[in-house]
Amino acid sequence: MEGNLQHQSGDGRSKDMNLFYLTWPIFLEIFLFMLMGIADTFMLAAISDDAVSGVGAANQFIHIAILILEVIGNGASIVVAQYLGSKKLIEAARISAHAITLNLVAGLIVSSVFLLFNGLMLQALNLHGEILDYATSYLAIVGGGIFLQALINSMAAIVRVNGFTKEAMFVSFGMNVVHIACNYILIFGKLGFPALGVEGAAISSVFSRFLAFLVFLWLLYRVTEVRIRISYYYKLSKEYVGKILKIGIPSALEQVMYQSCQIIFLFYVTFLGAESMAARQYANNISQFIYMFAFAIGLGTCIIIGRLIGAGRQDDAYRRVLKSAKYAISVTMVMVVLVMLFREQLMSMFTGDPEVIRLGAQVLLMSIVLETGRTFNIIFVNSLRASGDAKYPLKVGVFTMVLMSLSLGYLFVFVLDMGLVGVWLAIASDEWARAVIMYLRWRSRKWERYALVKPDAASASAAH
Repeated sequence: MEGNLQHQSGDGRSKDMNLFYLTWPIFLEIFLFMLMGIADTFMLAAISDDAVSGVGAANQFIHIAILILEVIGNGASIVVAQYLGSKKLIEAARISAHAITLNLVAGLIVSSVFLLFNGLMLQALNLHGEILDYATSYLAIVGGGIFLQALINSMAAIVRVNGFTKEAMFVSFGMNVVHIACNYILIFGKLGFPALGVEGAAISSVFSRFLAFLVFLWLLYRVTEVRIRISYYYKLSKEYVGKILKIGIPSALEQVMYQSCQIIFLFYVTFLGAESMAARQYANNISQFIYMFAFAIGLGTCIIIGRLIGAGRQDDAYRRVLKSAKYAISVTMVMVVLVMLFREQLMSMFTGDPEVIRLGAQVLLMSIVLETGRTFNIIFVNSLRASGDAKYPLKVGVFTMVLMSLSLGYLFVFVLDMGLVGVWLAIASDEWARAVIMYLRWRSRKWERYALVKPDAASASAAH
């Protein structure tokens, strides 16, 4: 795999094959990761819609925490990719170790915040009654163990960027098997265990992540060309840490800003009633399956772009991204059509409440507007980060996410009384505004000036 990336020929077919071999395991890994959330939703739906709503609300904070913890994982993967592209393997190993150490420290801090302040955080979302009780118990357990996800983030990113996306997929598969089995046992009280309900789902999540961490730690020492020395973990280089954070901080801030906007949209939805909250959660679960292929292409493209730029092959990087965007939007359109055609049947898989089904089916019709814009963003934003141009998407997001979409959401929901559909349209407005701006940025080629490492003379001459 690594040889293919470094010695590919100049023809388009070679590059497409590399993208395919990188992307299909990432696609399956994302699919399996989403199954964890779907498995929770399906099993918790057997308890009540309130349980689903509570876990969905808690997961808004969990998602933000994971994105914060991806500061280091994402930043390191891009820096490592560029160093691998320039054939600087020892430096790549040191940066990998730095990422793991920094993520562990950050993860322990975030876990402590969840353990101390979970109740206050959820009360701020206007949650009440059983929904608040379910959310609090879930957030305390899963949030308290979130440092495990911090370690998984950094290790999985390093494994993937070394070209071993298939191995990362197998770990995700194993984690899902364990999670679903433990869910069944702990939620419903099988094999002599007590029926713990929402708490059982939370314990299952933490336990499966712990096993995944152990496997990724073992895998890390199997896939890297230069073995990571113990000293690399605690002898930190200011230069390498700076490069990781230069990419990671803007990337994570952009994602945190996006998820924070989603929390505010969730706050809007709490005023629409319990049915709207449940419909939003179910519709979001379905929507994930629309854009997951685009997400896989975005991550695969990101790995290739980092390698190409590290090798000084900016022209190849430019063409690769435009081609990836065409592939991604083609698949997204197929998925959108399928979801729109079977929207009521898909909602019926989660709940029998006719009002929840009606509301969810209504917003799924908006997929044609929302998911197409989201697909372009996934490809172009990831590629800009991989090139080193990570601050630009953040600056644009401040305007389109915070100032534009939140204002439109308030207008649509509370002034024009459009309900849940208004939330979907407000999010779509942000996705499309950013999609156009990011496309123009890529076409301008201003990202070329932000490379993090210059290729050695030998590498550069070999690339050309």
